Amino acid sequence: MLPADLHTHTEFSWDTGTGDMEGSCARAVELGLPAIAFTEHTDFVTWQVTPDTLPERLREHITDGVHLTPPPLDVTGYLEAIDRCRARFPSLRIITGVELGEPHWFPASAAALLSSAPFERVIGSLHSVAAAGRHRLVEDEFAVQGVPAVLREYFAEAIRMIESCDAFSALTHLDYPVRYLPAGSTFTISEYEEEIRAVLRALAGTGRAFEVNTRRGPEPEFVRWWREEGGRAICFGSDAHRPDLVATGFAAAAAMVEAHGFRPGRHPFDHWLL
Repeated sequence: MLPADLHTHTEFSWDTGTGDMEGSCARAVELGLPAIAFTEHTDFVTWQVTPDTLPERLREHITDGVHLTPPPLDVTGYLEAIDRCRARFPSLRIITGVELGEPHWFPASAAALLSSAPFERVIGSLHSVAAAGRHRLVEDEFAVQGVPAVLREYFAEAIRMIESCDAFSALTHLDYPVRYLPAGSTFTISEYEEEIRAVLRALAGTGRAFEVNTRRGPEPEFVRWWREEGGRAICFGSDAHRPDLVATGFAAAAAMVEAHGFRPGRHPFDHWLL
């Protein structure tokens, strides 16, 4: 049995035009997944953007010509869709959730969202860095500071998020900035071992889980360093924004995690533990 996919997105995530909750449930059943969590994006950052470079579906969220403000999650509509899917797919454990983006910068907004519904799963993510008094997407900041500086700032900010916010139970896609490296750039994980280990050590100290994200393929070093730094819980997330990507790469990821000593929890949808 494949692990539960505990990080996916549907039409209720503001950043995707391809999400489909019912389609993702059908795909999960087809694959034999024990559970799927719909952790919709909830971002509070207002980013300065270049409108011409954005997909059409995102331009409607530009407020003053240069700033993009993500819309709030439609909690009512989301929960109604969850109920419909639970009725249609009774054999699948369907888990409610949110992905909190930069929650340490917006504690009041994050708390208000979490109090609005009984979300079963809350994951924490970082997509931006703070520089010169403004927030900037990592992929945009590469053009300003260069790859090494941005990566090191990203890992440092991840530690600040972990240490100052306890609203999430798992840290997702620590390799997020690597997805968006400028053309011609390379990422050698060993060059950032000290910084990455520091993030993992901080997370392990809180007793939370580390997510093996398969969006770009999992890094075995992350799992090895996670264990060496005291981490005891692993979860899996495809970060799928459309149904056909649910649980992508999970067989290989599960085998790699198991090789590092982690085993499935008591229930098929639990975190894997040492």
